[in-house]
Amino acid sequence: MREWQVKRRERTRQLIELGGLVAKADLVELTDDDRAALYGAFLTVAAKLRGPDGAQALVLFKRKGKRAFEREQSD
Repeated sequence: MREWQVKRRERTRQLIELGGLVAKADLVELTDDDRAALYGAFLTVAAKLRGPDGAQALVLFKRKGKRAFEREQSD
């Protein structure tokens, strides 16, 4: 397999996994699959992470995500 094919497959896998997280967080259902609303939400998160409290926000997001993954595995 050529290098560009490997990179493309890795990128495709990453995008599928990210889409799965969007679905897992119920964002598709909560926004009625409105792509503009989803994009706006992502832009809001990105702005928060770029802001003065971005590092603190990232710690909080990671903590919440880790706890959610742990709850999911224990269920």
